[in-house]
Amino acid sequence: MSRHLIPALEWIRNYQSKDFRGDLSAGGVVAIMLVPQGMAYAMLAGLPPVAGLYASTLPLIVYALFGSSRHLAVGPVAMMSLLVYAGVSPLADPGSEKYIGLVLLLSMMVGLMQVGLGFLRAGFFVNFLSHAVISGFTSAAAIVILLSQLPHLIGIKVSGGHSALHLLEGIGRNIGNSHPITFGIGLTSLVTLEVLKKKRPHFPAPILVVAGSIFLVYLFGLDQYGVKIVGQVPKRLATLSFPVFDIESIQALFQAALTILFVGFMESISVAQLIAAKEKYKVDSNQELIGLGLANLTASFFSAYPVTGGFSRTAVNHQAGARTGLASIVTATIILLTLTFFTSFFYYLPNTVLAAVVIVAVVGLIDVKGVRHLFSLKRMDGWTMALTFLATLVLGGEKGILLGAAFSLLLFIWRSSRPHAAELGYLEKENVFRNIKRYPEVQTYPEILILRIDESLYFANMAFLEDFLHHRIAEKPDAKWVIMDLSGVNDMDAVAVDTLEDLMASYHERGIQFLFAGMKGPVRDLVVRAGWEKKHGEQIGFLSIQHALQKIRIL
Repeated sequence: MSRHLIPALEWIRNYQSKDFRGDLSAGGVVAIMLVPQGMAYAMLAGLPPVAGLYASTLPLIVYALFGSSRHLAVGPVAMMSLLVYAGVSPLADPGSEKYIGLVLLLSMMVGLMQVGLGFLRAGFFVNFLSHAVISGFTSAAAIVILLSQLPHLIGIKVSGGHSALHLLEGIGRNIGNSHPITFGIGLTSLVTLEVLKKKRPHFPAPILVVAGSIFLVYLFGLDQYGVKIVGQVPKRLATLSFPVFDIESIQALFQAALTILFVGFMESISVAQLIAAKEKYKVDSNQELIGLGLANLTASFFSAYPVTGGFSRTAVNHQAGARTGLASIVTATIILLTLTFFTSFFYYLPNTVLAAVVIVAVVGLIDVKGVRHLFSLKRMDGWTMALTFLATLVLGGEKGILLGAAFSLLLFIWRSSRPHAAELGYLEKENVFRNIKRYPEVQTYPEILILRIDESLYFANMAFLEDFLHHRIAEKPDAKWVIMDLSGVNDMDAVAVDTLEDLMASYHERGIQFLFAGMKGPVRDLVVRAGWEKKHGEQIGFLSIQHALQKIRIL
């Protein structure tokens, strides 16, 4: 394999001894966070807690070798866990053998898609999910995650769907059966985690509440009084297994796989690029797809579930001094040792504490400031976020993000079908041409209409341009010349070229001539291929509006 395919070769070859202390420290800190989080997120995904530990071992090592980020902390995250549950729970009972098999198949599907897209250099697709969609989905998913953990926190059973409405209905119907001791432990854990998060943000608070609650349950035998505990966690490493291929299951999981691919990659690449910018190195989106894809393929073969880079752990990894991917290898090694020797320590761990860990982690994902900012800046982006948020709450994660993405795409098409165009006049004092609406003092010419187009022209927006041109010429009954400034047009399609030619012919019959100024190279090449140089040679070669006006002998 080439050095490019294995980015780790670069940092391994250039590794310096001074980096080891930071990598060792960061790897240990992240491992301390990841043990309770991994178990909690696995429960959120409808899997045995040990699956979260399996997802925190070999997939991390594989990503450290093949990913392009030196700081990204890969592993199980709340968002992916929720999406796994949402995608697989309608097909099988959570925790059942069939359910686990479908999750492994889902991991393989996500991994294969990611690797395939990476080799096809398709990392650009990340641009098709806008910030408004991701923010709306993330905020709603955080609320759904929070609601899904409330039954564990207060000690009740809830059955039904996984949308916010179903969860609220189930909690409301069963809240009278809450278990006081369970709720007391959960609430104490919540308060402790929140206080330490604010007062001592670098302190491994999850380990403190996990250790304290285990000791409390063991000392007083609280499991005998109805406190639900994790129970026996297998003291062994994951063994090699192969997901069962089933065409019907693949079809049923396809939508969930796409959603996990998009959302997981967005979460991962955004935080990876943020840290890379701070550390002054580049993250390759295509290599990230390959690294995450291979990590998810590894997860599917070793009893785990889909992983991605997490916001909070990556931030902690960076702040704790990580310098290279060795930090992730250290994290995975510590968790492998935990699986081999220390899983019995988690027998008395209350489920309510794991729920508290998840709740504190996801509360920060609810982006209240974001929606205010978007509405104040661009109302349609605010509505995109609001629609995605409501759809995710009411319809569930997959339908919510798909609906938000579809609305965002339709909004983009609508915007691009109405390109910004302006009539220009001459601002003599500054010797420039400006929009007559913004600069009413500009000089205009009765026989000349000067238009500037500020967007690429294609089939969907030519009707708008035709109408705009028609209205402007109607307002200038003496017009004999139309100068079109194309300096803001980066590209045109064949329909745009043909439409412009038809317009020139149509208005020529009315005694109006067209001149084109400021054509960029690619646009000029296109019209030359269309034969304009022969048919309209003297009309298309003007470098600026001034040159076109000199042709008409105005200046």
